[in-house]
Amino acid sequence: MPGTHAEEFVRFALDHGVLRFGEFTVKSGRLSPYFFNAGLFNDGGAVGRLAQFYAQALVDSGLGFDMLFGPAYKGIPLATATAVALAGHPALAGRTVPFAFNRKEAKDHGEGGTLVGAPLAGRVVIIDDVITAGTSVRESVALIRAAGAQPAAVLIALDRMERAGADGALSAHSAVQEVEQAYGIPVVSIASLADIMAVLEGDAGLSAHGEAVAAYRRRYGV
Repeated sequence: MPGTHAEEFVRFALDHGVLRFGEFTVKSGRLSPYFFNAGLFNDGGAVGRLAQFYAQALVDSGLGFDMLFGPAYKGIPLATATAVALAGHPALAGRTVPFAFNRKEAKDHGEGGTLVGAPLAGRVVIIDDVITAGTSVRESVALIRAAGAQPAAVLIALDRMERAGADGALSAHSAVQEVEQAYGIPVVSIASLADIMAVLEGDAGLSAHGEAVAAYRRRYGV
């Protein structure tokens, strides 16, 4: 029996080595029983399929939007490929979606500036892989608002559903929840930690990792 769209994405990430189980020291310094590295979607076929997952998650959200924005650097190929996937999505009925991205440093020749692509206008969806500290979202929201456009949502691959902070002083909310509260915009994810756990529970070959992931979620999850 096929799983949900989110569980299908989890299996896709497993097949490409993007999602792995074991013991990994993550950016926060925590020892995590799983690791997700979207940078390992690194060939044309994988990125094309990834973009279809992003496009479907955005369509399924029911949110209205006018264009996509990819924060440098990981968001650049994600926004580009997702715009291509949306152009061929039947729900958009032939409508094409503009996209833009930023440079880390302003260009001092040609058109100059830090923005590349379509002018920022209307309802803008920010696309990234995950949200950790929320820095790229903060910078993106500022750029979009400065251009007179409206940040409409953030679209990510995986919601880790994890609180920040040191043990004993954990934040009340996850990074995703904090972004939603800080900017008043929804965060849409293709999949979440709950979906990873559902795949683990339903797969005898992976079930050995289930308790470690469940214990991590009990400790740090929301």
